[in-house]
Amino acid sequence: MFKRAIWALAVAVCLTAPVAVHAQGDYLDVYIVKVKPEKIADFQVLARKWVDANRRFDGDRWLATQTLFGEGGVYVFTSLRQDYADIEKNSETGMLAANKAFGKEATLKMLHDWESCLVWSRSELRRRRPDLSRKPPTDMDSYAKLIGESRVLRTTAVHVRPGHIADFEALMKEMKEAGEKAANTQPVLVSQVVEGSKGTTFYVTSLRGSLGGFDKNPTIREILGEDRFKKYLQISAETVEGSESALYRFSPELSNPTEEIVKVAADFWHPKAVMSAASKPKAATAKPAELKPASEKP
Repeated sequence: MFKRAIWALAVAVCLTAPVAVHAQGDYLDVYIVKVKPEKIADFQVLARKWVDANRRFDGDRWLATQTLFGEGGVYVFTSLRQDYADIEKNSETGMLAANKAFGKEATLKMLHDWESCLVWSRSELRRRRPDLSRKPPTDMDSYAKLIGESRVLRTTAVHVRPGHIADFEALMKEMKEAGEKAANTQPVLVSQVVEGSKGTTFYVTSLRGSLGGFDKNPTIREILGEDRFKKYLQISAETVEGSESALYRFSPELSNPTEEIVKVAADFWHPKAVMSAASKPKAATAKPAELKPASEKP
């Protein structure tokens, strides 16, 4: 989003035509910002303008979330990327859309105003790890359904001790195997930071249609059983340096999701478009008495 626009501007890349959206990317391009309390309204206005430009001119795609439980004023913008080249291409696409919508000078000012709203920002490139994920989507349709129906997510950043990555991965694979055998478990998505982080960090994320979806879920103890749970605790203590958890809600007004996601719940992801279509007057239809008899037709 803005981060990618600023990056593209800084290196003075040439603008190119939009590229096709991949079905499922191998990476998550994540931009995290903390907004100054007194600048939240300004920040949201700028974000909505950027969304509108990218929707109208076929620009970049992303999902926006904001903190419900965790550090206040934090927003996360996440895009699927197929590879490193895809990051660059979509950065250019987003800038092209903004320049078409606002002009280059106005776009420059928007980027400057955006930066003035922030306390801090951070960018991460995360590699998706379906081999460690529980019941992950296997194609674009299932991925779009999972995202499209979700309204909140919980994500935990797990920092792994140096030299213990293989141990942690083995633990996650054991969790995956046990969890997928249980009928009452829901998807858990795992990704690993490959750029933009100190040390080794994995993100473990669960999505739900509402906060109530986090109630009455099976615990790790129940999934693994008593003996395997004790082993889990021991290996975790040896391999994990620390973790942080946060709960976020999706912000459709600050998102520009793919059409596949929008179709799952258009009233949530594009509410104004749905309302506009519903409010349009229907075309008048002729009454039976006004129709000409067949004999009058030439």
